[in-house]
Amino acid sequence: MPSDETPAPQAMELLRRVPYGRLATSMRALPFLAVARHVVCDGRILLRMHSGFGYHEACDGSVVAYGADNYNAASTDAEEDEGERLWSVQFTGPAEIVHPCPEQEELFGAAPVRANGEPFAPAYLRVDPHFVTEHSLGFGASPLVRHAA
Repeated sequence: MPSDETPAPQAMELLRRVPYGRLATSMRALPFLAVARHVVCDGRILLRMHSGFGYHEACDGSVVAYGADNYNAASTDAEEDEGERLWSVQFTGPAEIVHPCPEQEELFGAAPVRANGEPFAPAYLRVDPHFVTEHSLGFGASPLVRHAA
């Protein structure tokens, strides 16, 4: 999707329904996934992540991928007329380190206290989605069966 167009409204609305997703890019030629808190703001995605790993620096100025889903939040009861629906949203786009204003920081809510045993130190990225995909699974009237160990 060209950067002068607004990302798919349905995908952005789905992202608003869950607080966390996964950021993917490479660091020193190796791929990595990192958990990040996201908020949708003016058609862009703001991410908050722990700065102690240096992932935000690897993302700055690079094209990244970000994805979120409702796989863990889905209930076994049908919530929609069509029944249970699982979805995922993924997008790619350039990222840059930003310093959000206090109002934007407030949108993220409380930050974690620790990340891998270290005090959580926030870093923020803004990602401009250029290519957005959305996938869903509908279960109709049949219940969603969970795998139990």
